[in-house]
Amino acid sequence: MKFEYDQEADAGYIYLKYPLKDGECKKTEEVNENIILDFDAAGKLIGVEILNASKVVSKKVIEEASAL
Repeated sequence: MKFEYDQEADAGYIYLKYPLKDGECKKTEEVNENIILDFDAAGKLIGVEILNASKVVSKKVIEEASAL
């Protein structure tokens, strides 16, 4: 599992499978306005996008992801 943070977009992404290949995400499901789930062709969850991440992800996690 890997977490990446894009400060400009204030978006975080949790990779449940890393790395993802181009086109591997076959289905996207919006849970709410801030959480988006990505699934592969078999319906397996491969990633979670978190919008407005600075409001729900700990500062420490964001700082660690930004330092990489």
